[in-house]
Amino acid sequence: MPITALLLSSLFTVLLLAPQVMAAGGYPGLEGIKLPPGFHVSYFAGDVPDARSLALGKKGTVFVGNRTGDKVYALVDRNGDGVAEQRFTIAEDLDMPNGVAVQDGALFVATHRRILRFANIEQHLSDPPEPEVIYDKLPAPRHHGWRYLAVGPDERLYVSIGAPCNICNEPLPFASICRLQPDGGDFEVYAEGVRNSIGFAWHPDTKAMWFTDNGRDWLGDEAPPDELNRVEKPGLHFGYPYLHGSDIVDPRFGNQRQADRHFIAPAAELGAHVAALGLRFYTGSMFPPEYRNRLFIAEHGSWNRSTPSGYRVVMVDIDAEGRVTDKRVFAEGWLLGVLKWGRPVDLLVMPDGAMLLSDDMKGAVYRISYRQPAK
Repeated sequence: MPITALLLSSLFTVLLLAPQVMAAGGYPGLEGIKLPPGFHVSYFAGDVPDARSLALGKKGTVFVGNRTGDKVYALVDRNGDGVAEQRFTIAEDLDMPNGVAVQDGALFVATHRRILRFANIEQHLSDPPEPEVIYDKLPAPRHHGWRYLAVGPDERLYVSIGAPCNICNEPLPFASICRLQPDGGDFEVYAEGVRNSIGFAWHPDTKAMWFTDNGRDWLGDEAPPDELNRVEKPGLHFGYPYLHGSDIVDPRFGNQRQADRHFIAPAAELGAHVAALGLRFYTGSMFPPEYRNRLFIAEHGSWNRSTPSGYRVVMVDIDAEGRVTDKRVFAEGWLLGVLKWGRPVDLLVMPDGAMLLSDDMKGAVYRISYRQPAK
C-alpha cells in the first residue's frame, strides 16, 4: 500500500473510532474483548509490566517473565476468587528474562545468555534464593535473543534460539529449538530451521511437540505466513532460511538448499506477520467438553504490515492423526482498525480450568472463564 494511502486510511480509521474510544474514557479495555457466548474475561492481575511468558507452580503460583523489562514476577491468588492479590518480584536486573518454567518445585528462567534455577521457589516468594546458573552458553547476538522455555514430557528443558537476523544462514544452534537436562547437561539441538519460536507445547495425549514460528519480514504484506508446526522426532528441519510456509522459496537463500534435504511443512499456515507466540492445549474442565485438547495460540500482532494483523487469540482443532482440521478466532478486540491497545503473548491453564492470557502492551494478565449462558 502506498504511504499516502496508508496515512489516509489510518487517519480515517482514527476519526471513525475516536467517538467510541473517547466515550469509553480511553481504549475500551475488557469490555472491548470479544469472546464466544458464555465466556468472560477479567483481570487476574492488572499491573504486571511487560507481562510475557507464563508458568504455573504446583501450589498455584503464576510466574511471569519479561522481555523489555528485567524482572520475573510471581502472582498469587490467595482466596481463589480469580484475582491475584499479591505480586512478588522473584528476580531483577536480569537480561531479557522472557522464558519461565517450573519443574520439581524449582523455577527456571531463560535470560539472553543464561538459564537460571531458583530452588523451592514457592516456599520463598518473599525471600527468593540466589539462583544457580545451570547453563551460560546461549548465543550472544541480541536479535531474536529473547528465549522461550518449557519442560517437555521427557522432563528436559526446551529453549528457543532464534535467528540473529531477519533472514540469514548462520550455523547451529541459531534458528533452532534446543533441549538440555535440568542440571544443564546434554545440551543438543532438537529441531532446526526454526526462525524464531516463542511458544511450544505438547499434546496431552500424543505427547508430540507443537510450536509456533514467526515468518521473515519484507516479502510483502501477505507473505510469508507464520507457522504452526508439529515435531514427530528429533532432528527435523522446518525450512528456514530456504523455504517459508509450505512452498515459498526464499529469494536469497532458496537456491542454497541441499537437494536431498527434506523440510517439514507446517501443520497449519497462520496469517502473515501475525506474530504467533504462546500456545497451550486446553486441559481443564471449566470450558465446555468440546474445548478439551483444543490448541489456543496468542497472536501478538504485526509491527510492519501496512494494515495491522493479529492482536487476538485463535483456536485450532487437531484430529487423532495430528492433522489440523479447523482454526478460527477465539478472542479479539485489542485491535481497532489501526489502533492497538493490547498484545496477547502467552497462555496458561489454571487448576480451576480458567485460562490466563498475558499482554505485554497492557501490562496485564487476563483470566478467561466460562459460565453456561442463561436460556
